[in-house]
Amino acid sequence: MRSFLQQNGIRTVGAYNNLNAQVVEMPARLVEQLANLDQISYVSLDRETASLDGHVEDTTGAEAVRDVEKRNLYGTKQIVHLDGTGIGIAILDSGIYANHEAFLDSTGTRSRVVFSQDFTGEGRTDDPYGHGTHVASLAAGNGLIANGAYTGIAPDANIINLRVLNSKGVGKTSAILDAVNWVLANRKAYNIRVVNLSLGSVAVSSYTNDPVCRAVRSLANAGIVVVAAAGNEGKDSAGKKVYGQIHSPGNEPSAITVGAANTFGTNKRDDDKVASYSSRGPTRSYWVDSNGIKHYDNLVKPDLIAPGNKLVGAESADCALVKQNPGIDDDVSASPNEDMMTLSGTSVATPIVSGSAALLLQINPSLTPNMVKFLLEKTAQPLAGFNMFEQGAGEINVEGAVVLAEMVRPDLSSNMSLGTPLFTQFPPVGATFGFTTIAGYTFLWSGGVILNHTYATGYDLGLYQKIYAQGVLLGDCEVIKKNRLMADKKMLTDGVLLGDAIMTSGGSAMGGGTAFISTGVLLGDGVLLGDGVLLGDGVLLGDGVLLGDGVLLGDNASQTSIPLVYGDDTPSMSIVKDN
Repeated sequence: MRSFLQQNGIRTVGAYNNLNAQVVEMPARLVEQLANLDQISYVSLDRETASLDGHVEDTTGAEAVRDVEKRNLYGTKQIVHLDGTGIGIAILDSGIYANHEAFLDSTGTRSRVVFSQDFTGEGRTDDPYGHGTHVASLAAGNGLIANGAYTGIAPDANIINLRVLNSKGVGKTSAILDAVNWVLANRKAYNIRVVNLSLGSVAVSSYTNDPVCRAVRSLANAGIVVVAAAGNEGKDSAGKKVYGQIHSPGNEPSAITVGAANTFGTNKRDDDKVASYSSRGPTRSYWVDSNGIKHYDNLVKPDLIAPGNKLVGAESADCALVKQNPGIDDDVSASPNEDMMTLSGTSVATPIVSGSAALLLQINPSLTPNMVKFLLEKTAQPLAGFNMFEQGAGEINVEGAVVLAEMVRPDLSSNMSLGTPLFTQFPPVGATFGFTTIAGYTFLWSGGVILNHTYATGYDLGLYQKIYAQGVLLGDCEVIKKNRLMADKKMLTDGVLLGDAIMTSGGSAMGGGTAFISTGVLLGDGVLLGDGVLLGDGVLLGDGVLLGDGVLLGDNASQTSIPLVYGDDTPSMSIVKDN
């Protein structure tokens, strides 16, 4: 491959050793030749990506578990103040205004933005656009402003500021790859356990090929929880529900993909809904076989929803978003170091989950990314009337997740035998179908977890399952035979049950609602349910088929929603190499 690049005068603009990938600039006429080289597994455009646009402590249950009793295997107990202390959260976004008081430590003397680097080429790490500052404060803002009214989920976590979006809030795939490469090389120095990606681009390539998805998988395999925004394309211009618009890297199965809930400004959870704009599944990224047939991923996404409507967070100095939309300025203070603003979207729901992951890792550092996802989903609240393509397992419940995380045995490792007791107390109180009370309202946990094409429930989820390990996917237990889902008993014990339909929640445990669509329909390549009729992609209505009560947008139409080529004959390409 090196000789091909040299002979054709192709310029290498980025090489990412930790990702086994590189970025080059080359004439479009040479792309096919490059793709045919044996060392190349996939060639992708250096696509443009963009940001996807408080009472979060109380409504999520985070405030209720600030001080928890931590136990070890020998029964010794200690009180832990749960605020993210010692956990590093990397924010890949438009930069962070590090002088904002929301990022001071608990003593008010030291900034918790412990590292900053620019990957956009603009040579600055502050936040002229304003998105990254707001996102970081929702994950890890302190309580020093407005008497703690706008405290983030993990207010003493360390923040790593990796600027991948420019002054206009847009960036390139290559910038994200560069930042992820940096995280993999420096994760131990800053104890980076969580990466927040409140950004995305149209999901065209299958997650198996998409460079950013592959980078996310590398992070998860290294023990880092990756939280990604689902996108804000849940409805069309007429206000009708739209399915199949999950953005990349939210289409990556190892990521925790987050949709937005509308809490209507109340702490109580009985009025919460899925925000109308929140992107719905299934994922519609695909790969093309040698016969030119598209094979769609069709994963159940998002994994969770979290509060994402009209959230108050830190405002950067001289913020472009406020200049463009003066109404979002909350006028909390005349000082730019204390001012706040309001944003909505899956972008601001995502850091709620990132901060929550930091709390789980603080109380139990042995948790793998899959365990964090499992605990958050198992304790989530299914919202009545919304299906799994809209809410995944349900709305995040930090209090419930912390209760279970504290009980997970601290010697958790991939060497455990299948079926080993997972908790120090077995069964822990409420581990199967538990409940939580927030602001006087009691709700049941989902009791299950989203897999690739379905979900799992059952008492045995409280035993060690091989899908909890690092380096695998929760969905790796799926076995597909003749378009039927079966559980892989090497990965799961017999007491874990796979669902046979994507459900519309009845507001109780996962699987307790009505069937929305059969999982068997999703298993066939590119086959979806259209008004009760099975239609193959490209047949009759093709990608524009009706799905349930909404519209599945055509994939070809979505590809043109952002510019993909930079220059008439010299697109920048992301190159993924085989080992």
